[in-house]
Amino acid sequence: MDLDLKYATADNITGTPIYAYAVALLHPEAHAALMKAAELASAADRRLIVFDAYRPPAAQRRLWEALPDPTFIADPELGSTHSRGIAVDLTLAYPSGEALPMGTGFDAMEPASFHAHPGLPADVQGNRQMLAGIMALAGWVHNPMEWWHYNLPNPEAFPIVDDVQTVARMMP
Repeated sequence: MDLDLKYATADNITGTPIYAYAVALLHPEAHAALMKAAELASAADRRLIVFDAYRPPAAQRRLWEALPDPTFIADPELGSTHSRGIAVDLTLAYPSGEALPMGTGFDAMEPASFHAHPGLPADVQGNRQMLAGIMALAGWVHNPMEWWHYNLPNPEAFPIVDDVQTVARMMP
């Protein structure tokens, strides 16, 4: 598994880093599910590239300010699955680390990012289906609007995390 944490760089929808450090944290249940997904990807001769994991509420607000569209960005007042530590943004890659074609880039806030967008080339549809299958087998559910976004089921069961003590208990 590789990390390419987009929000620790300027390569994101805000055009500036919103994280001070490139560290991916997850709730322990999400961490276990991600490790399972990585095993499944490896068995399929693929690897995962993680773009985002836990997102502090302040970072969620910055994203909302850059694009206040609930189709693609969770309203920070309602809470994000990322701010609960139970969501990941990721893609599949070949063993070399080269990402598989997915039809759009990460955070391409457009209809072609929808999981089931019609008219995508067959290879892109197959790659998205492979990612969705791996993640589903590992216990994740997908966001139909973003091919890269997966979260644990029942997000309401997990509180929004915005305190240092709880963040410190998350799994890197």
